[in-house]
Amino acid sequence: MARWLRPLVGALLLLEGAAALSFLHHRYEELVQALFRVQSQCPYVTRIYSIGRSVEGRHLYVLEFSDYPGIHEPLEPEFKYVGNMHGNEVLGRELLLQLSEFLCEEYRRGNERITRLIHDTRIHIMPSMNPDGYEVAAKQGPDSNGYLTGRNNANGVDLNRNFPDLNTLMYYSREISGPNHHIPLPDNWKSQVEPETLAVIQWISSYNFVLSANLHGGAVVANYPYDKSQDQRFRSHRRTVNTPTPDDKLFQKLAKTYSYAHSWMHRGWNCGDYFADGITNGASWYSLSKGMQDFNYLYTNCFEITLELSCNKFPPEEDLERQWMANREALVAFIEEVHQGIKGMVSDENNNGIAGAVISVQGISHDITSGDMGDYFRLLLPGTYTVTASAEGYQPLTVTTTVGPAAPSLVHFQLKQEVVRKPANRKASGTRMNNKALQKKVVPRATRRGTQR
Repeated sequence: MARWLRPLVGALLLLEGAAALSFLHHRYEELVQALFRVQSQCPYVTRIYSIGRSVEGRHLYVLEFSDYPGIHEPLEPEFKYVGNMHGNEVLGRELLLQLSEFLCEEYRRGNERITRLIHDTRIHIMPSMNPDGYEVAAKQGPDSNGYLTGRNNANGVDLNRNFPDLNTLMYYSREISGPNHHIPLPDNWKSQVEPETLAVIQWISSYNFVLSANLHGGAVVANYPYDKSQDQRFRSHRRTVNTPTPDDKLFQKLAKTYSYAHSWMHRGWNCGDYFADGITNGASWYSLSKGMQDFNYLYTNCFEITLELSCNKFPPEEDLERQWMANREALVAFIEEVHQGIKGMVSDENNNGIAGAVISVQGISHDITSGDMGDYFRLLLPGTYTVTASAEGYQPLTVTTTVGPAAPSLVHFQLKQEVVRKPANRKASGTRMNNKALQKKVVPRATRRGTQR
């Protein structure tokens, strides 16, 4: 299907019976009411939970959509949207509230596309990661809000510069042929992050998220990792340092999925900047240290991009409906991208799931791990791949599989336990036998853990 045609077809599928939504800015209490209203309207497919509190004690609420809320179903991927990380970048917050109402309403109407999406995906929506900063920005209002007013949290910290700096560790590790995935956190990391950041890190450590986007404002572009270049450059210098991940082509495809489903992001010229196809590598735009999207990629199994959605960080209410119509299809289409590549179960010979098994793809030096139940999800572009599953105490298993353009390929791994042979107790000329040749080969331990951007 032609690239320009896909957003049109998807949008037509959503038009029938579109819900009547209220396009207003929501203060914290109003946001909470809106979330609980959706939950009450769709009680069987939604759940509200809090991952923690902000500096000033406001809950960081998440609305979950699933046919079994609160339960991870094996082979059903986990997806998340995070909005309002910068308190004065408010469009993402309002779009995620609109998306929540839309998913509920369309599910109740029997929309086949939305019903299938909710039944096949566990969707987590956090409208505001920085509710304290939002309240500061909202007091100023859209007309007088300064460029930085309310951007930071209540402690004056930019939350998108507050995650542990795993990029520096990764770049050093790469020089000595070390890993660029599931990098362990420094011992003192909790003392270096804000309450909101701590809550998010614990959240993404508890769920095996596969795909994610965080929503910002100040530009119109889909931004993908790495955000930080090895040779640090800053935006003010306007020096281009493209810094791709091992999954660069996949990230470009994910970013284009959003930009081409968006009404005008893909055109490139927006807010005085030009980005071909409406996408950019983060470090190619400007280098950013301790950002959330790089942290997701380097610490977890999650592939995250950053969506810059409006030139105006705090658009007036009369512009919200137009923005919703521009982003609606893109928000749904991006969730659907979680269903690509390969997925399956890693189990032992008794069909017990193996948690923390490492899934390696030949030619892509970035591994992911299986979740608590032994299921794994590896996003991949269409093609033929050689994939290996390994776990401590088991013999690794390698298969070749072909990925198509539609649903993910199902690839299961059943690993056999390693056989440990003890050396024979023999004596030769009064000396012990040298048993170095008999030492077992140890499978590496699988490491696991359950505008400005």
